[in-house]
Amino acid sequence: MNAPRLARPEEAAALRDLVRAAYAPWVPLVGREPGPMGDDYAARIATGQAWVVEQDGVLLGALIIEDTTTGLLVDNVAVARDAQGTGLGRALMAFAEAEAARRGHRRVWLYTHEKMTTNIALYERLGFVETHRAEQSGFARVFMAKALIASA
Repeated sequence: MNAPRLARPEEAAALRDLVRAAYAPWVPLVGREPGPMGDDYAARIATGQAWVVEQDGVLLGALIIEDTTTGLLVDNVAVARDAQGTGLGRALMAFAEAEAARRGHRRVWLYTHEKMTTNIALYERLGFVETHRAEQSGFARVFMAKALIASA
């Protein structure tokens, strides 16, 4: 498996398809399409926010990150259904933390739907703590953050 790299403009449709397939199982639980299913991936690529992992020309994982005044936002992490359970999601999160530190952030934060309890549990295992809950864009979201340890 290759290391994460910035997505290329010609990959926007494949990136969208990967995310839509990864999030499709959540639609019945959430009651509508989760936010990432409707994102503009061409715009994310154009602004340098979209990272992908591919193998043999096939996208296996995606990471959407944004610099904010409160740290690096992991706006979306998605893994192809066939690659789920391989550790790719954890690897993408580790990459996000390393990228945050490289950019000078002291914190990584994210949000997920409150009904996505398996995701919440995963983020907790990765060291994220819940900071608050709020409704945003019609979604009941759980906000979580992780402080980065400064290197000596």
